Amino acid sequence: MQRPSGRAAAQLRQIQITRNYTRHAEGSVLVEFGDTQVLCNASVSSEVPRFLRGQGSGWITAEYGMLPRSTDSRMPREAAKGKQSGRTVEIQRLIGRSLRAAVDLEKLGENQITLDCDVIQADGGTRTAAITGACVALVDALRYMQREKILTEDPLLNLVAAVSVGIYDGEAVLDLDYPEDSAADTDMNLVMAADGGMIEVQGTAEGKPFTEKQFAQLLGLGKAGIGELIALQQEALNQ
Repeated sequence: MQRPSGRAAAQLRQIQITRNYTRHAEGSVLVEFGDTQVLCNASVSSEVPRFLRGQGSGWITAEYGMLPRSTDSRMPREAAKGKQSGRTVEIQRLIGRSLRAAVDLEKLGENQITLDCDVIQADGGTRTAAITGACVALVDALRYMQREKILTEDPLLNLVAAVSVGIYDGEAVLDLDYPEDSAADTDMNLVMAADGGMIEVQGTAEGKPFTEKQFAQLLGLGKAGIGELIALQQEALNQ
């Protein structure tokens, strides 16, 4: 089996995490998974959702969007259409759930951090890239809050990262780009914490059902890939 990119089955695309990418956000990261590029900005607010007011707990939420020419043809802005697509809503909820697992919300106090994840260029794996990059932006926002004495202790529990895996041309492969994603027999997204805890598993058979053995193969590939991504997150945060 030859992957379109020439990568080995267990090989990630070239990953780049660039911190402090924009000037004004409390945390700002450009994350690149090969040709997929996502800008992740973290914004801190003292306003929490109504259901949390007076509870002494914070909140982490996310918004996700694809720029009109992030793909090979222009797509209209969802704001111009007046509504978000089901895909957009599902992905931003996934990002929010994933990042809430990274933080002790009570230690966050009654503060909210919003992660805006905007896809500049799409070549498969935009949601997994967004989660991986947004987690680094989140850490920078938490560091800002500690410097400004908004927080008295670090609420970070774990780094969180995500990666796609799939069955392509009969073989389990890691980190699908668009040519693989569009032709995969099975497509799966994994979100995990640095301590190995599972946060989310999204798997779909596009053709025939996948076997338990294949599922184990995909899980093993994804776990190893996420280990590499977390090491890259730590490297970026140590710079």
